[in-house]
Amino acid sequence: MSSASSRTPAPKPASPGRPKDLGKRAAILDAAKRMFTAHGFERVSMDQIAADAGVSKLTVYSHFGDKETLFSAAISAKCEEQLAQGLFAVAPESSLREQLLGIGRAFLALINSEESLAIHRVVTTQPPPAKLGQLFWDAGPRRVQEAFEAFLRDEIAAGALDIPEVHRAASQFFCMLKGEMHMLLLCGCSDRIDAAETEAHVQATVDMFLRAYQAAPARKR
Repeated sequence: MSSASSRTPAPKPASPGRPKDLGKRAAILDAAKRMFTAHGFERVSMDQIAADAGVSKLTVYSHFGDKETLFSAAISAKCEEQLAQGLFAVAPESSLREQLLGIGRAFLALINSEESLAIHRVVTTQPPPAKLGQLFWDAGPRRVQEAFEAFLRDEIAAGALDIPEVHRAASQFFCMLKGEMHMLLLCGCSDRIDAAETEAHVQATVDMFLRAYQAAPARKR
């Protein structure tokens, strides 16, 4: 007896080229991060990135379209490497302070990494107009801040925080975290990160943030 299910064509097997394509995409992103970091944006061509990744220029364009899109994707990939999946999801089993500490540690590890510092220098030394800066902002800092804002709104809804201006509070948190150490590293005035001082700075920042925005004790989770 014929049926709708029997008339449905069998699913096609997964294309054997898909894993290879994903591998090529990862290789292109790795090459882009290395080359943009070492040589800046203007002095790197799609041909050079293709050669470094071991793929054709056509493959690079088929994955990313243009150099600006590839630059943005490289910034996003770097953020995803350093900021673990679920970092900005509310975890009821952890205290609010512990979650903020985890976010703070991950954020500092990201912005103080050699790759991030190098890309930051590339962006800030570009002449106007700030097209490259806007690409960097949209692909990295803006996305991270928006994810943190969503986390804060969830905590407000849970009664743990009392924040009248979420966007401003998120900006304050990250600006406080950057602190003196990030500027010293960025300016080349320091070449080392003191782990104990970094941890003390993260804890002090989180405690200051909570003093400003934690809800009344009866509403804490």
